[in-house]
Order: sequence, then C-alpha cells, then structure tokens
Amino acid sequence: MLDSVTRALVLACWMCGLCASAGANTTGAAEPPVTGAVPMPAGITARPLNAPALPIATTPGTIAAQAASERPLRIGLLLPLQSDVFGNAAQAVRAGFQAAYERESSGIEMAVVETGDGARQIDAIYADALNRFDIIVGPLARTDVAAVAQGSKVTKPTVALTNPDGDADVVMPQLMLPIGLSVEDEARQVAGWAASGKKSGKALVIAGNVAWQRRAARAFAAQWQQRGLEALHAELSVSGSYLSAAGLIQLKKRLQEEHPALLFVALDDGQARQLLQAIGREYPVYGTSQLNPLSVIDWRTSDGRPDMNGVRLVDIPWQLQSDHPAVMVYPRPTLPADQKPDPNLERLYALGIDAF
Repeated sequence: MLDSVTRALVLACWMCGLCASAGANTTGAAEPPVTGAVPMPAGITARPLNAPALPIATTPGTIAAQAASERPLRIGLLLPLQSDVFGNAAQAVRAGFQAAYERESSGIEMAVVETGDGARQIDAIYADALNRFDIIVGPLARTDVAAVAQGSKVTKPTVALTNPDGDADVVMPQLMLPIGLSVEDEARQVAGWAASGKKSGKALVIAGNVAWQRRAARAFAAQWQQRGLEALHAELSVSGSYLSAAGLIQLKKRLQEEHPALLFVALDDGQARQLLQAIGREYPVYGTSQLNPLSVIDWRTSDGRPDMNGVRLVDIPWQLQSDHPAVMVYPRPTLPADQKPDPNLERLYALGIDAF
C-alpha cells in the first residue's frame, strides 16, 4: 500500500462488509502496482480471501414472533461509553451504528445501554437487556464477551463486538455471534495469503513485547504451522515507540544465519520502518492493518512512503476503498476541527455500521 497499492475486496454476504479484510501490497509481480499517494486506483485486482457467511441463529418465539406482532424490532446496543479504557472506542462504534440505523431505521427501535468497566456487572446488564430487546449488540470488551458467553443464558440473538479473551477457553453459545476487529484474525489471514502455493519455507515471526503484538505473532505462527511450514520467533524489546537497537543488531545476525523465506512483523508502522532500516529489504515482509497509519482522507495529502514499498498487509475496505458502493453510502465520521483522524477509531466506526 503506502506509496503504491494493489487491493482486494471481499464482502461477507451476511453484512455490508466494511470490515471484511482486504489485502494490500505495495508492489507485486502478479498484480500491477498503482502509483500515487491516494490508494484509490480505477482498477482493482481481486484476491479471494476467506469471508464465510455467518448467519445469526434464531429460535421460534424470537424474531418470527416479533415480526408477526408488527411491533418494531428492538435492538439494544451495549457499550462502555463512560469507560476510561474503552470509552473512545465505544463512542466510535456507537457513531457508526447510529449512521447505519439512520439510513435504515424503518420498523426498528434502537437504544444504547451503558455497560461500564469490568465484567462484574455485565451479567446483570445483559440479563436486563434480554427482557427489553429482541436483538442485543455487544458487549465490546473481550472480558465482558467471555463473561456473557460463560455465565449468562443467551436466549436471544446477540452480536458480540469482539471475540472473547484469547486466553480463555470459551465456547460461544448458539445464539451469540462474535464479530470485530481482531488482530489475530488479520494475522491468520496474512499467514494463509503468504503460504499460498508454498510447500516449504521458514517464516520469521517478529513482535514487540506488547500484548496485541504477541497475540498476532502467535496467531500467524499457528496458522503457518497448520500448513506444515516452520515458524521461527523473535521478540524485540520496545521502549516507548522505539525498538531496542541491540535487539535489531542481534536480529540482523540471526537473519544472516537462518535465511527465512519471509518475515511477518507484528509491529506498528513506525516500528516496522525502524526494522526495515536496520535489516534491509532482502526478505518479503507481511503485516497487519497496523502497518497502515493513516485514514483515507490523510492519504490524499500525505507524502508517499517509499521505504515501505513492497510490504504486504491487510486492512478493511472502509480504509482502502472509499469509492466502493458499499462504503460510499455511509457518511464518514465527523471530527472537531482541532482533532486529527485516528485510523483505529475509523475502523471501529465501520465496525458499528457492520454490526447494525
């Protein structure tokens, strides 16, 4: 992406699909590069990525009975709007959900329910929502989703806004469908993309010592190994936003000894640029949407980043294809004049649209 881009779009058939992952790479022999700072080429080379239909299961007496009664369908949106940790994310999801609701609100009533921080109260809040709504959307926090899945009776269709905590052994109830922006899902998708057609080869999986990077690294390695391929691991210390200089020197020596077929970098954009400056461009590099640091609007005025040319990543159509009909029908989030666009919050806004 970055200085030039080739993208692929897959829309899941059960939703508008603004958050279905799209593949992007800056250059590639099989896909013609598109030049320019704005990632909006006239032609798109499609790459078929897995986006299975995921229907919400229903039972007699829920949706069918509601339709027969001709009363509005009641949707409860459970969000931690006042949370110090999740408040900004919740506000972004709410704005996207509201934008979709305003476009198609006929026969539907929607209400927002505050969930607060922590899983101690979520069971009571969810139980109350079951009495008030026909469909529940939420919770947003991983621990809350796990608590509802494990401790509550999920008797009505529930769209969870994330997967449960990855370290918890949670079996999702039949009527609970988790969606969301999962870095683990992105990493697995990248692994399938990178492994396509390969019968052998080592992947060096590089991460920093922060939680989301470790989760992405584990997910990529597991998917890579499921295909019978070998995954090597390297973790770099991170101080602030900077990678350890000593760690980068050691990594460069290791590359010279082990010669992997490719690198998966579970890093953000700034860290990935530090890495590439230190080790050079000898190996193919893959990563997640965290390698795309800008919003679509920012790309229109941003300088190109030639130091990232050739890096392959996935991101959602909302961030890559502003000219696609499924994206164009919804308004972009509005921001105060003194606030810069945040691509992560924009992705959550698109998640809100998809959730509706």
